[in-house]
Amino acid sequence: MGAGTVAAVTALVAGCVPTPGESEAAETAETASVTAAFAGQTIEWSTCYDQEQVDELVEWGSEPDWVEALECGTVTVPLDYDEPDGETFDLAVIRAPAQGDADQRVGSLVVNPGGPGVTGLDMLDYPSFSDEIRASFDLVSFDPRGVGESGGFACGNWNAMVEARQGFGDTDPADLTEADLQPLAETARTYADDCVDTVGEEFLANIGTVNVVRDLDVLRDALGDERLTYVGYSYGTYIGALYAEMFPDNARALVLDGAVETDRPNVEVAYDQALGFQGTWGLFAEDCAATGDACPFTGADDADAAMADIMATLDREAPVVEGVTIDGATLVSMIGMELYYEESWDYLTDLLTAIDSGDAEETEYYLGYLYENTYGLYEDEEPVQLKPGEEELDAEAALTAINCADRNDPTDILAYRDAVDRAGDASPLFGADLVWEQLPCAYWPDTEEAPTGFTAPDAPPVVVIGTVGDPATPYTWAEELAGQLETATLVTYEGAGHTLYGNDKSECVDDPVDAYLLTGEAPEAGLSCPSVA
Repeated sequence: MGAGTVAAVTALVAGCVPTPGESEAAETAETASVTAAFAGQTIEWSTCYDQEQVDELVEWGSEPDWVEALECGTVTVPLDYDEPDGETFDLAVIRAPAQGDADQRVGSLVVNPGGPGVTGLDMLDYPSFSDEIRASFDLVSFDPRGVGESGGFACGNWNAMVEARQGFGDTDPADLTEADLQPLAETARTYADDCVDTVGEEFLANIGTVNVVRDLDVLRDALGDERLTYVGYSYGTYIGALYAEMFPDNARALVLDGAVETDRPNVEVAYDQALGFQGTWGLFAEDCAATGDACPFTGADDADAAMADIMATLDREAPVVEGVTIDGATLVSMIGMELYYEESWDYLTDLLTAIDSGDAEETEYYLGYLYENTYGLYEDEEPVQLKPGEEELDAEAALTAINCADRNDPTDILAYRDAVDRAGDASPLFGADLVWEQLPCAYWPDTEEAPTGFTAPDAPPVVVIGTVGDPATPYTWAEELAGQLETATLVTYEGAGHTLYGNDKSECVDDPVDAYLLTGEAPEAGLSCPSVA
């Protein structure tokens, strides 16, 4: 779950093939042979961007030499690995060649930004990672199947489901009957049916993480690397962990930053994420109270009640910013995204203070900035505003399709209602939507699910990074994944935010992880790094 909507964690699947249990997990290593038919490819690299595109990226903060050196290509994979002679399609790949001398080059470092549904091609538009990593590795990313230029698609009307949920108003979920929920159920079913009509059941059946991992092994081979060096963020940790299980002999070094849960249904995963957002919201409220001159909170204890008042203020007289009405629910959605970035908390404090104090001019200014930061697109230096979710349509469709493919969830809408009730108790601001967004999976077609209970006992050392105040992938998930993978070492960052490695925020994290990628030697057990916010 990288950049995306507040609830972009995982979605749910129903009516699928039974999920392999722990006793079957070891058998997944045998799938290594299924990629052999697509081995031996050579990627034909070419320049990614023309001069106009280079100039635009430089204007947005990239470096000319960096952007001009980026190379793009494709790798061919089958739609269904059980039918290698059947339909195929191309994965879009991008590479930033190693900047060091030839004798310094270690190999390729494949990076996944998370999601699912987030393009990897944009990930290398701006330099990241340390000078030593950039000198030693070709940095590589790709659009996974069903994402962006690798068969990306748009389907369904996500906003219709948002509107259907809003029809419940302030009704206690426990009081909603099956009849009350039928309009939402039909909207979710229509969303799922539209996705089937758009890309077909066969495509949806093969879009899950199991096949993304197989694609990754084909990519590794095409890059000419005997073993994979990989950094995965958020959902990308799922890809990396499953690669360790399915292709242990082909793994060299795997960094999993912002670990996701790998075993349970998505309604349960959404509850965990509700706890994560609530915990980070509490950390922000404490920071606001400690640093803001007129913060509307005295701390975490009264933050939910104070925020309810702020939402009511916007609902009574919602300001119009960039032609869009910002009501309380829209504000909460945008705040949820900003909780990903600890460095933005001072700004959020100023925004909420302005709303609480009734300063209309300051409120409009801060809301405009927040809206553009969350939803705005730019063309010819002019903001092009879309309704929340519209510019994420492709990402939302892929996120839903991949997550519905990976897990086995309820088909009874009352089970979702009960999960909403529980998640709402855990996080009044964020909990309900995190569960309701999983509902299309109750009506999803059969897919090949990812295995559960895997431990990757034959993998080389794996590094898991967890941030204590991560809202989207709670720290408990990092602890769980590090305990689940037999060769894993957990690195803890005591601050807040969603994912960390490679952004120059913490040398305490970056330096030992850099050394691991270069040498294969994992950081010391129990490494815990202080917050540097």
